[in-house]
Parts: sequence; structure tokens; C-alpha cells
Amino acid sequence: MKTKIGTLYNEAELYYEDIELKSGIIQFNYEKNEIYAGRIKDSTGALVQRPVFKQGSNVIEPDSIRINTDTKKALIWNSRSKQMDFNIKSQIAKKENDSVYFLYKTKFTTAEDIENPEYFILTQRAKFVPKKKIVVGLSNLWIADVPTPIALPFAFFPMSEKAQSGVIIPTFTDTSQQGYSLQNGGYYFALSDNYDLTFLGDYYTNASYALRFESSYAKRYRYSGNVNLRFERIITGERGLPNYANRREYNIQWSHRQDAKSNPNSKFAASVNLGSSTYFTNSLNQSNIGARLNNTLSSTVSYSKTFNTLPLVNIALAATHTQNTGSKQISMTLPTFTGSVDRIFPFAPKDGVKKGLIKNINLQYSVIAENRFNTVDSLFFKPEMFKNAMNGMKHSIPISTNFKVAKYFSVPISVNYNEVWYLKTVNRYFDRELNRVETRDENGFDAFRTYNFSTGIGTTVYGTFQFSEKSKIRAIRHVVKPTVSYSYTPSFERYYDYYDTDPAGTIRKQYTRFEKGIYGAPGLNYSNLLNFSLNNTLEAKVVDRDTTKTELKKIVLLNSLNFQTSYDISADSLKWSPLRVSGGTNLFKEKMNINFGATLNPYAVDNAGKVINKFNIDNGGSIFRLTNAFMSIGYRIDSKGGEQTTGNSNDQGQRNGGRDDDLFGRSTDLSDRRQSQFDEDETQDKDTPATFYHTELPWDLNFAYSLTYNNTSRQNDIVGNSLMVSGNIDLAPKWKVGVSTGYDFVQKGITFTQLRFERDLLSWRMDFSWVPIGINTSWGFFIGVKSGLLSDLKWEKRKAPDRIIR
Repeated sequence: MKTKIGTLYNEAELYYEDIELKSGIIQFNYEKNEIYAGRIKDSTGALVQRPVFKQGSNVIEPDSIRINTDTKKALIWNSRSKQMDFNIKSQIAKKENDSVYFLYKTKFTTAEDIENPEYFILTQRAKFVPKKKIVVGLSNLWIADVPTPIALPFAFFPMSEKAQSGVIIPTFTDTSQQGYSLQNGGYYFALSDNYDLTFLGDYYTNASYALRFESSYAKRYRYSGNVNLRFERIITGERGLPNYANRREYNIQWSHRQDAKSNPNSKFAASVNLGSSTYFTNSLNQSNIGARLNNTLSSTVSYSKTFNTLPLVNIALAATHTQNTGSKQISMTLPTFTGSVDRIFPFAPKDGVKKGLIKNINLQYSVIAENRFNTVDSLFFKPEMFKNAMNGMKHSIPISTNFKVAKYFSVPISVNYNEVWYLKTVNRYFDRELNRVETRDENGFDAFRTYNFSTGIGTTVYGTFQFSEKSKIRAIRHVVKPTVSYSYTPSFERYYDYYDTDPAGTIRKQYTRFEKGIYGAPGLNYSNLLNFSLNNTLEAKVVDRDTTKTELKKIVLLNSLNFQTSYDISADSLKWSPLRVSGGTNLFKEKMNINFGATLNPYAVDNAGKVINKFNIDNGGSIFRLTNAFMSIGYRIDSKGGEQTTGNSNDQGQRNGGRDDDLFGRSTDLSDRRQSQFDEDETQDKDTPATFYHTELPWDLNFAYSLTYNNTSRQNDIVGNSLMVSGNIDLAPKWKVGVSTGYDFVQKGITFTQLRFERDLLSWRMDFSWVPIGINTSWGFFIGVKSGLLSDLKWEKRKAPDRIIR
């Protein structure tokens, strides 16, 4: 009491207003209104129990601290604090008030170990406002405790927990055709907590350029999505020379997802990927080989709603788009309306089981209406696209029932009624003045009605073969599902008319005015078919290797083996259709999947390769003639026994049309190279020190083999025969190597090949990717800080593939 100093010793704690202080020793001077906290020595003489100063959500761990409770000022020695991804250590820090700190000889780093960081930025003087900003003076980059020539006269680091707008630094590259360039430079706009906007641009010294607008939006428990707009002007060659080309490419992507809990009765979704057919082939800012090889772009924007009536009623409104990048054909529906009424059982009791021929009678109703446009890439959304619009509406009412025969046989019966409405039909006639057949469009409402009948009989047969109790395989079960069905569709000749093809009218041909309709036309020939199918599955029960389990383990030997053919009762020739065989299975604990199929034709072919009405066995051949076949095998093995790792997935690459595996290499986001090229195991303990492997190197290997055979006209050709391989291995702790390659046995050449190397430098990452052969030869090197706070602290160099403009 004489010195007016209170002392707390060993695991001391002090709480004063919004200040929380824990330390080895704390002294409170009542006369000066000052608090001092520091470390104490343990039995070995080491200083322990470092102070932990907390005010609000701001936490500092210094060696010692001195605080004035009146002025709220403080002096802090060797303070350590973490702000977002930044670890900050200052030799001396002066707390001016609750929101301002002045720092002297300060280290800034994103490394986890602040005492021994891989790198840090050293500055003599800095001003720190928690959760807002850090302003520093002359700063120097140190790597492994060695100063580098990289220095800044001043710097500003925004520290807000909310997104902040700012400049995106471009990357310098060069290509042989477009020259030097600055890529992926622009500005990020943090517009609100729910949405943002990124503007990126490229410029090349031969006047090529690219613009991209990217926006993400989200509202919790409601929806989320993103929008990408891309435009590129690509110039190759010199103006006036034959190889000069000036192309404009664009791509629009929109993805919208609605939270299932937001509205269970209605849903809005969008998945849009449309643009010029050659965008992914010619783009100067895409490194996703899978997207370049993709030949189909598709889009869907839909809204659906369910009415909780009895029966349920569903309606949906959608716009769809399908684009073939090879033929440049585009098919678009704008809009498509669908509606349906749930199944009704008019003769079923309100309570009880629906059993028998009458009680099982049920009917449904569905309707679809479309406004469809078929055009080409160059006429997309131009007036020519809308001139030949096709539209129509189709109503369908299926009536069906089923019952049992002889207890084990199931008999389904169905009658389908369809009514199609069109607003445009055709009129075909012979013009005697022009001496040719003319086709004229007729506007106005018209309709046709069709119906068909089908029935069948099927059952399921189980066969089990038992083994001895000492055998590892105890039983094999064979499940066979034979089905015989009959379908009948009458001729709708009443919807067909004749037109004369010569002035005398001696040649008459039939046509239907509905032949250009989007839902097709009524059939002229009646159909009278018997269909036969046989489905097989094969399962086994084996003794589990785990001796603690008493139950037998069931494994699937053959997922499916299906046979299907049909007999046309009404046909004059070629009554039997080809026998189609398909099947598949999984082996080696489902690591290998095998799918196969074949088509067997019972009829022979003549010398010209045309199918004739004569059985192949009567023509000196076998019972069936193999016309085509395919087989595909996929096999993935790894050091973890096939367990999937929680790695980074490139959703954007898949949206562009790429694959979810690395058989065609890893796609790379050139605007942000901080992502790893490999699947990173997030479950790995970061605190475990890196040691060289003694018995196991983490690895994975992926195989894909495809074989296609064609013999429709006695050509006996292997039209496809390729093997794709990809593998990744950790050669040492923090070192990863990967390769993707393949071989085409038909073209006798190596397919797309990519080599990948990566070094994890803790808070940094270094990688190198290389495509050594083919038309996509390229390489890229990157080293930079992983954290987004210092994403511009990097060095990047790459050689882009020389695009062949098509």
C-alpha cells in the first residue's frame, strides 16, 4: 500500500473495462493509473507466460506491455498479433487510442510461424488501424532472413474483413503471333456484401485485346450464382498479307442456384454457356484443354412451380440452347412451356391396395409448347434467325394398368393418346409453268391426333448356386429378367395428300402438311412389333476378410448383361432387327469399371455392302454378323486405397466443357495462379513436421481405355483405339509431380501430354506446367504468395500455345 502498486504473479489475470490481460506478472500502479505486464522465469531460467492483451476483438501477444488506464495509451515491446491472414511482429508499438497503433521495426508476413517466417516485409515505421488498414513507409522484402533488392517507398494494406475495391495487377507475357502482352489486369469492385464485379482486360502489341466482366452474387438461404462475359479481338499475321486474320470471339456464362429451403414449391435455375463456336479454340486466355476439345455448348434457364392440389399440378417455363461448335449449328427454344397433372387412379379405392386390372387403371396428362429456332453461328440473334421460327404444342394422355398372371408374371397394358397443334403447315404442289414441285408455307391453326397400344409380359427368375461352408465363395446368384412386349401403332394415312410430279399426273407422291413440325408428323406406315429383352445380373456372397464380421459380404460380379431385339410383324422383309448386347461391371473393389456393347445383325450383305433379305447363316456365314462393337475401361488406383481426397476442384473448367479428371491435363485459371495443380489433402496436419517418406510415397494413377469396331459394310475397321493415362506422385514432402498423356493406336501418335511440377513453400507456392508436343505446346512458371492479401507478390512467366485461328 505504501508504493500503491498491486502485483499479481504466475498466471495472473486482470480485467478492466473492455481490457482483458493475462500474463506471468501484472503490476497495477494506483497512483499513476498504469498497468505493466511481462513474462516470468521458470525453473530452467526461461521466460514464459507471455502477456496476452485483448481489447474488443483485437488480440496482441507482446513480451511486455505498459498501459495508462486514463489516456488509454500503451507501449508494447515485441508485440505479436494476427490481422486476417497477416502475422505482425513489432519491436516497439505505441497504442495511441482504441483505434490507432504506431509501429517501429515491424515484420509483416502471411507465414504461420511469426518467429521464424519463410519471408517477411520489414518496415521501419508503420501506422496500424485494426480491421481497417496498415500504412507503412520504406519497406524491404526479406526471404529466409536474407534481404532482397525488392523495396517499396511506401505501401497501403487494406485490412477490412469486408471485400475492398482495388486494382488487379496484370501479368506480362509474350506469344509468337500476338507479340508482348499484359494479361488479366483490371479492377475489382466490391459493390456490396451480396454481389461484386471484376473487370479484366488483356492487350497485345499487335493490337489484339480481350475484355472480361465477372460477377458473383449470393443471398444466404435464398440463392447464389455468377456471371461471366468475355470478348476477344484476335489478330494474326500482318494486314495485307494472305495469313492476316481478324476474329471476334465472345462467350457468355451464367450460373444461378436457388436454395432448396427458400421456396419448396417453386424453383428458378440457370446454366448458360453460349457464344461463338470457336471461342475456346481460339481464346488467348484459356488453358483448359478439355474446353478446347468440347464440341457442344448448352444452356438452360428455367422456372418451375408445383401447385399443392389433388392431384398435383406442375408447370415449368424454360429457355434452352444447344450449339455444335463443329458444324456451328444452333438450336434454341424461346420459350418452352411444360405442364403435367399427377397420376390419377379413377377406379381405385380411397383406402387399401391398388390391386388388379381395374383398380390399377391410371391416367396422366402432360403438355409441352415450344417456340424453336434453328440457325447458324453467324446468324445468331439476327433477323434471319427469327424468320423460320417453328412452334407447336403437344398434348399427351397415357392410360395404363398392370396385373399379375399365374402369380409370377407381370402384364402391363398402356394406351397413349397424343394431340399436336401447329400454327404453320406446308402445301406441296406441281407448278406447271415452272415445271417443278413447289412447297409453300401455310399459316393458321392445324392439328393431328395419334394413338398407340402396347402390352407385354415379364417376370424375374432367381437362380442360386451354393458352395461348401469351407469355400471363400459361399454362393453365386443369377438374376434373369425376360420380357416380351407387343406394340401397335396404326397408319394415319388420312393426314397425307398426293401431289403430281408431271403434267399428265401419271406420277403421284404422298406428303403430309405436318412434315416440318417440331414434334414430327403422323406415321404413314403402321407398326406391329414384338420386342424381346433379357436382362442379367450376377452377384456373389463371400466371406469378409474382416474376421470380426459374421455376415457374408455381397459383391456384384456383373452389373448388367442385356440382350434386346424386335420382330416387325407388318414388314415385308428384314423383319428381325439387329440384336443389341450391352453390359458392364466393376472390378477390384469398384476401382475398375468396364462397359461394353455390340450389335449383331442376322441378315447378310451383298458385294456392295448393302443389307439383303437373307439370313447370314444361309449365305455361308455365322448366325449373326458383328456390325459394330465398343469397349471402355476406366481404372483408378492410389496409395490411399481409392479414398477420395478433399482437393480443389476447378468448377469453372467444368462449366467451360472440361473434364473433372486430369486425363486431359489440369486446367489453369490464368487470372489467379495461386490454386494448386493437384488435389490437396486438407485433412493433413499442418503442425506435423515434413519428413522424408520411409515406406510410402503418396500417389494416384488413372487409366482410360476405349476401343470401337465398325463392320457395317464389311469394312472390318478399328475406328477408335486409344489409351489415356494420368498420374500424380509426391516425390518428397512438399514436392508433387504429375503427368497426363495417352496414345492413339489408330492414328499411331501420342495424344495430349502435360507435365506438372509443384513445390509447396508453406506460405508460398511454386509450380511449372509443360505441354511439350502437339498443337498446344506451351509452358508456364509461377511462384507467389498463397494469401490473397499479397496475391500481387509473385513472379510469373509462360509461353502461351500458338493458336491456329479457325
